[in-house]
Amino acid sequence: MVVYSSGMQHLQQSFNSNILSIAHANSVIDRKRPVTAVVCCRTWWYPLEERSKMATSQRKKGGVQRVEGKLRACIERGDYYEAHQMYRTLYFRYSAQKKYSEALELTYSGASLLLEHNQLCSGADLAMLWLEVLTQANIHVSKENIDRAMSLFKDLEADSPERISYINAALKWTKTVHPDETSGHPQLHNQLAIVFWKEKNYIQSRYHFLHCSDGQGCATMLIELSLQQGFPSEVDLFIAQTVFQYLCLNNKSTAKVTYMTYTESHPQIEDGPPFQKPLLNFVWYLLLAVEDCLTGGSSGKVTVFSVLCDVYQPSIRRDPSYLQYLDRIGQLFFGLPPPQQSGGSGLLDNLIQSFLRGEEEDTPPPAQPEEEDVD
Repeated sequence: MVVYSSGMQHLQQSFNSNILSIAHANSVIDRKRPVTAVVCCRTWWYPLEERSKMATSQRKKGGVQRVEGKLRACIERGDYYEAHQMYRTLYFRYSAQKKYSEALELTYSGASLLLEHNQLCSGADLAMLWLEVLTQANIHVSKENIDRAMSLFKDLEADSPERISYINAALKWTKTVHPDETSGHPQLHNQLAIVFWKEKNYIQSRYHFLHCSDGQGCATMLIELSLQQGFPSEVDLFIAQTVFQYLCLNNKSTAKVTYMTYTESHPQIEDGPPFQKPLLNFVWYLLLAVEDCLTGGSSGKVTVFSVLCDVYQPSIRRDPSYLQYLDRIGQLFFGLPPPQQSGGSGLLDNLIQSFLRGEEEDTPPPAQPEEEDVD
């Protein structure tokens, strides 16, 4: 156990920094242990080995900060091309030496600084290099990385080719480090959906909402979209297509949250279910049937699905794309066979064929007449 003198305690209390104290083994630690050098920096004490690592880290950090200071000064003078080339040179040097932490800080700060000075092409180039470092170093998705990715994304001009390339590269990074997320990480999709929503780009916002789990956010965006750009008679169309697409992506839970939030919060939809609009009722019964199938119920699930589609056929035919969605949903959740390649009308053809097969299985074969003996 280390025993500190009253003089040392006085120095600690006065917060006098960077005092080096070499204590002898007889007075500081157990005699069986070798002499240990400790350093007092305010109220913290570090062994020599740890202090050496800290000094090395500080030198590296100081070196990066000095370089960044020179680059910042270059940008402030308006020498954007020179600064951009210096950033690229340092990036390739760090990348070749596998100094990924330095490369990340360099490319991110450079991209941010150049974009702040309206240097779109140069800033976007460094932003793409930043994503390359994340991929090369196999750095997984984290809140910090997503926040940084979105900060650069917001600085890029809307609808610019650079922004589109950046989105694709960012999603590719998340798919590379998270192979299970075949469409990109849901956290990134969620943040992109929110930004596009604020920019009133509802098409892109809706697309990215479909690839995350934010059902409440998606429903709120759809309500705003329907009120601003839709007719009162179309309030059911907005939610129906979205629920169908969620189910085609095998995301039943988010489909249900989106449906419930939309129907409960939309000012043009009365309390329900049941609702006055048949399509809303169809979607509700479809969600119940899907949930029933997933919990192991409804042994005749194909029949349930086919009858449901037959009853609400007039509502389903309001949009030709619904048949394609429902055909896929039937295959995923209800055991519907895929459509025949030779022809047929997709979902309706499958439903008819399923009915016929069911009747053939339930109907016993006709009795064969007994052969009479012929003399």
